[in-house]
Amino acid sequence: MDFQYPPSPDSQQETTPKKQRRGIGGIGWAALGIVFFGSLLLIGILPRLGQRSELQAAVKEASTIPSVNVITPRRAAATTNLELPGSVVALNQTTIYARSTGYLRRWYADIGDRVRSGQLLAEIDSPDTDQQVLQAKAELVQAQANVLQSRASLAKGVSDLKQARANLAIARLSWERWNVLVKQGAVAQQDADTKYATYQANLANVEAAQNTINSDSANVKAAQANAYASLANFQRNTVLQSYKKVTAPFAGVITARNVNTGVLISAGNGNTSTSNTTNTSLYTIAAYDKLNVNVNVPQSLSQSLKTAQTAQIKVTELPQRVFKGKVVRTSNAIDPNTRTLLTQLEVQNFDAMLRPGMYATVKFAIDRINTPFVVPDSALVVNAGGTQVATVTKDQTVHYQKVAVGRDYGTEVEITSGLTGDESLIATPTVDETEGLHVQPVLQIK
Repeated sequence: MDFQYPPSPDSQQETTPKKQRRGIGGIGWAALGIVFFGSLLLIGILPRLGQRSELQAAVKEASTIPSVNVITPRRAAATTNLELPGSVVALNQTTIYARSTGYLRRWYADIGDRVRSGQLLAEIDSPDTDQQVLQAKAELVQAQANVLQSRASLAKGVSDLKQARANLAIARLSWERWNVLVKQGAVAQQDADTKYATYQANLANVEAAQNTINSDSANVKAAQANAYASLANFQRNTVLQSYKKVTAPFAGVITARNVNTGVLISAGNGNTSTSNTTNTSLYTIAAYDKLNVNVNVPQSLSQSLKTAQTAQIKVTELPQRVFKGKVVRTSNAIDPNTRTLLTQLEVQNFDAMLRPGMYATVKFAIDRINTPFVVPDSALVVNAGGTQVATVTKDQTVHYQKVAVGRDYGTEVEITSGLTGDESLIATPTVDETEGLHVQPVLQIK
């Protein structure tokens, strides 16, 4: 068993300061570490705290500026299809009246019949017209006889004038010879005076014959004028007599027949009538080979239509059939009530599938000169100031711009004036977006 001596006082005094020095060094290093790492934390946290404060301030400021969805207007297509309602009308349609008074002997065409030009439609029994023709013919024969008679009288007068002039020449020569003999003393003065009297008598006969010829010439002219008048009267009555046969003025379809056999009708156009006669129309005829389609084109597109431009024509009754029409004329004037241009198209109808009075849809392919802009209809604001759009300016304030609206496509509309294409439009403006309001635009992706 080992025995240990207690430490000496000197050894205890040496040990105690070493332990104390080792304890003080560890705490210092710990304090230094704490200070070091605290500094690092302060260096990393303080900037972030500053950024966070700035971000919160920016968010707070942004939360006070309203955001709006904006769009940009786009150009419409240069070529657009324009569908308009139209009305099918006959290219040529007329009502046929009687030009001769009498009883309707017989009719030959009924409604729905296709007739050719000049085809006999009805006959009228008109004895009065027949008698007028006979009377006019007799007057013409008499007038022609008077012309022959007056011409014969004129020929006789011409012959008498020639004879009178011949006698005048002989009488003049005789008087001149006897006048020479009187101067020579060969004959008596009384004989010369007798020759002179004979000369004067023949001179008077020539003047009388000339006057007779002038009168006969006037009679011939009067007789000829009377003959011409009688001929014109005869021809007029002959034409009226020909109207007993009612014919078709052009090829077409009978759309109405208003008379029956035996009815008493009078010549006229329906404006006058008597209690014993009926002067209503006999027939109504319409040409079907070619038809017209009338369309009212809006003023904004009227300048784009050209003569000879083609269009597609459809009717509800023939959904699978497309007819080709051609613009033949326009009214060249805008209707002030509808602001439209009356346009007329011509369409072939050889198979008579189209009928006058039909409702049709006309489709044009129009090349527009000034292509408008297209915007959603929700971007429009209509108020006391008119039709407007809300724009966002470069300084991000609201400004209302007045515009003119063109075609309406339902969800979109055309803007024909008021925009340049560079504007930012509020997609759906509300009453809160007042003029001059500062906003935050957000581009809406289409």
